[in-house]
Amino acid sequence: MTQNDYSRPKRAPFPRTLAARIALKASIMADRFEDQAIRSMVRDAQRALDRGVREDVIATEMALPSPANRKL
Repeated sequence: MTQNDYSRPKRAPFPRTLAARIALKASIMADRFEDQAIRSMVRDAQRALDRGVREDVIATEMALPSPANRKL
């Protein structure tokens, strides 16, 4: 009977240049997503304002943080 080795294979260290490029790409994607999310939320809030919904109601429905909770 032979022994099977179920341990994980040894890997070479992850290349720093590849990690940096992945991080850069992720940052670019996050910036794009943030811009898209801001545009969408502003558009939705403007539509609600146009319908006469109060600002505090919009903020609550959008689960917006209060200005007092702002991180500096």
